Amino acid sequence: MYWYHHGMNGWGWFTMSVGTLLFWTVLITVGVLLYRSLGRGSDRPHTPAATSPEQLLAERFARGEIDEEEYRRRLAVLRTDGPSLTKH
Repeated sequence: MYWYHHGMNGWGWFTMSVGTLLFWTVLITVGVLLYRSLGRGSDRPHTPAATSPEQLLAERFARGEIDEEEYRRRLAVLRTDGPSLTKH
């Protein structure tokens, strides 16, 4: 009836049960960690590179939000020290 008559007492069944639970716990944990590490590359949010003010201005001009005169005026301001903010 029993397979191991001489070595299986009450503690033997207990250690075998704990060992089986530990084995499955480790196996499932490794599987979850592997799934997370492999799937992490696609879950990262895509953040665009920093856009310079001149690029933003060129995009607004290309979309037609500002005309050529406004574009050239603002571009000149960006390429100099900036607008003169002194009060008269």
